[in-house]
Amino acid sequence: MNIKMICLGAMTLSMVAGSALAAGETGTSALDDPAKMQPFYTDSSMKTMVGKDDFVKAWKALSPDDQTAMMTACEDEAKNANAANSHPEFCSSVKENGGSK
Repeated sequence: MNIKMICLGAMTLSMVAGSALAAGETGTSALDDPAKMQPFYTDSSMKTMVGKDDFVKAWKALSPDDQTAMMTACEDEAKNANAANSHPEFCSSVKENGGSK
């Protein structure tokens, strides 16, 4: 029984560590996908955000999985705030307009 638990624990640890390393290598999050982010901006350079009503419409057009991924990415940015975080305006809009559904 102990060997079975050790093997199961080792396998679980390797799967968790492998997925964390895979995500860390890309350095991307749900907020880095231009196809998903474009509806929230008025310009192709994605510098100017749309108004509140358009933001809510674009947010509701996302799948629940995409909404969850974006909220999680914004929460991660808030926890690890530094100069590399490039979505503070978007994340505040998510929290204000989209996060409450």
